[in-house]
Amino acid sequence: MGPTGIQHHQEAAPRPWQPSSWRAHEASQLPTWPDPAVAAEVRSELSKLPPLVFAGEARRLTRGLAQVAEGRAFLLQAGDCAESFDDFSADGIRDKLRVILQMAVVLTYGAGVPVVKVGRIAGQFAKPRSSPTERVGNLEMPAFRGHIVNDDVPIPSARVPDPRRMLRAYHQSTSTLNLLRAFTKGGFADLSQVHSWNQQFVAASAEGRRYEAIAEEIDRAMRFMKACGVDLSTDSPIHQVDFFTSHEALLLDYEECLTRQDSLTGDWYDCSAHLLWVGERTHAIEGAHVEFVRGIGNPIAVKLGPSTQPDDVVQLCERLNPARVPGRLTLVSRMGIDKIRSALRPLVKAVADSGQPVAWVCDPMHGNTFASGSGRKTRHFDDVLGEIQGFFDVHRSIGTWPGGVHVELTGDDVTECLGGIGDIIEEQLPLRYTTTCDPRLNARQSIDLAFRVAELLRSS
Repeated sequence: MGPTGIQHHQEAAPRPWQPSSWRAHEASQLPTWPDPAVAAEVRSELSKLPPLVFAGEARRLTRGLAQVAEGRAFLLQAGDCAESFDDFSADGIRDKLRVILQMAVVLTYGAGVPVVKVGRIAGQFAKPRSSPTERVGNLEMPAFRGHIVNDDVPIPSARVPDPRRMLRAYHQSTSTLNLLRAFTKGGFADLSQVHSWNQQFVAASAEGRRYEAIAEEIDRAMRFMKACGVDLSTDSPIHQVDFFTSHEALLLDYEECLTRQDSLTGDWYDCSAHLLWVGERTHAIEGAHVEFVRGIGNPIAVKLGPSTQPDDVVQLCERLNPARVPGRLTLVSRMGIDKIRSALRPLVKAVADSGQPVAWVCDPMHGNTFASGSGRKTRHFDDVLGEIQGFFDVHRSIGTWPGGVHVELTGDDVTECLGGIGDIIEEQLPLRYTTTCDPRLNARQSIDLAFRVAELLRSS
């Protein structure tokens, strides 16, 4: 058995693996800590702290993703581009969860398939960058790499990497998870509360009114089931949901420290999140990030950009899921609206021909980012939706299942992405542009997107 508890093919026996095995491989996108002794102290302290999630929860998510890979469920993965130390509150966590729950209701009701709900939350603090430096005015300084590494304040001293920030990220993730578990198991996620999820600024929109119509039909269905004697007691699935966490496995110092051996199975799990993904910039097959995730028992994902070659994807599948376990591996395309059809089709075809049981998911955000006239990064709702349409078209043409969407959103009434409900225009971007890094859909745009995706699912 391999370290993940997976039976490997004898002809491709894996190399021995430990949580620190990645250190023998070339690593990109990692900070250089200015004081190695302080970094070592932080790693030692992190390694002694309790796990954030549990191996059994990760295995439950793997089973849910297996349904996605088999075409029997849909994955909704959503949340902030990058979590912030400065913008952290119970209300913010609740509002993000509320939008995701609303989207899941729309998708489930509109398309008739179960929705696996995964947040980009409780750990999404590190960000890859295209350049190690950036220019602010006349000053060139180290790039902001997420609050787990340095600060976004545009002065050189704030951009010095500080390993002690890993401890703050851990403790904020702990608080976030406590709230998420309370909300999802303590009544907030109860379907009987489906009306209360509609925030004021959403309810006033056309999509908010469409959502209210669904909520009313759910109410009637629940009253009917109760009248027929169906068990709707408080411990039934109607009153609570499974909600899982995810983030990019980018800062490997942090991930290694939170990787623990499961007492039940002896397998290794990264207990910082239920699902970890490797980004488009770090998925080199012999690189440190792929080496790290190949040995953990969590479900894992890999993001694929338009330059990815079919042979590379098949090799990644064999490296990361040699036993071909459904639910173990998710492939996330991030191509951009102009390249989605031409770039994705050969990848899906190659993986299908290889027999790998992957879940295919569309990230329609990162390939469609551009700078507005004022220099702010933004995305247009039509491009986001257009890439999802292309994703569905490719899968429909091959006969494979378009398994999910991976989007950046917030529960706040921000003006960061153009178009959509309310038709945000470029002049409105400065009004409520609050993201720490990349632009996010607001709640109205997110629910609008859910309705559009549900229509695509029905046609599939």
